[in-house]
Amino acid sequence: MIFPISDDDTKLKRFAWVTLLLLIANVAVYFYQQQNPSFTYGYSAIPKEILTNTDLTETQVIEVKGETKEIPQAPGPTPILLTIFTAMFMHGNLMHIGSNLLFLWIFGDNVENRFGHMRFLLFYIVTGVIASLAHILFDPGSVVPSLGASGAIAGVLGAYLVMFPHNKVNALFFIRIISLPAFLVIGAWGVMQVVSMMMTNQEGGGVAYAAHIGGLVAGMILGLGYRFAIEREPKDNVLYQNYEDDPKARRGLF
Repeated sequence: MIFPISDDDTKLKRFAWVTLLLLIANVAVYFYQQQNPSFTYGYSAIPKEILTNTDLTETQVIEVKGETKEIPQAPGPTPILLTIFTAMFMHGNLMHIGSNLLFLWIFGDNVENRFGHMRFLLFYIVTGVIASLAHILFDPGSVVPSLGASGAIAGVLGAYLVMFPHNKVNALFFIRIISLPAFLVIGAWGVMQVVSMMMTNQEGGGVAYAAHIGGLVAGMILGLGYRFAIEREPKDNVLYQNYEDDPKARRGLF
C-alpha cells in the first residue's frame, strides 16, 4: 500500500490560508462532536433524509449480513438538506480525521495556490457537495449517517492530478519512503476506491467509496476546466516557472 506523507512544495510562495482554515474548522468541529454526540447523529448526511426531505429522529433498525443493528438518530437542521454541508466538517474518530487532514495538508496548498484563495474555497465546497450526492445516489435508501471531509478532499486530489501530474510525492511503501510522481500515487488511490466499492457492501457503515470516486472525478473535471479556461497564470504563481511562456504547458495534461 502506498500512503502519501508529503509532496514537493519548494516552488510555492503563496501561503495556503484557506487550507489552514479548513484544517482548523475540521478539528474544531471534531472536538465539538466529542462533547455533543447528538450533533453527530443529527447533522450527518443521511441519504434517505435528503431524498425524502424528512428528518429522522427515532433509532433506525437495519439488517447487515443477518445481524440486526440499531442506527441512532437525532434532530437535524432545517432544512435537512443542510446536512450535506455540515457533514463535510465532521468525522467519526481520530484515524478518520487524521488521515483526511493529512491528505488535505499535503495536496491542498498546491491546488489553492493555482486556483487562488476564494476560488479554492468554492471548489472545495462544490466537490464536497458532488461527492455527497454521488454517495446518496449510490445508496438512496440508506439510513446510515455519512460524514467526513474525504469527498471534498478527493476533489482536491482530482484537481492535483490534472494540474501537477509530475509533482513528486513522498509516500510510505511498507517500511520504505519512496518518491513518485503524483499521477501514480493519486491514480493508485483512485483505482483502490473503485475496486473497494465493487467488493464492499456499504450498507451498515464503513467507507463511502462512491463519495470518494464522485469527488475525485468532479475535481478532475473542474481542474481541467480551469486549466483550459484561463489564458494566463497569476504573476505570483511560480509552481511552473515557464508556464506562461510555454503554450504546450498550458494545454497539455502531462
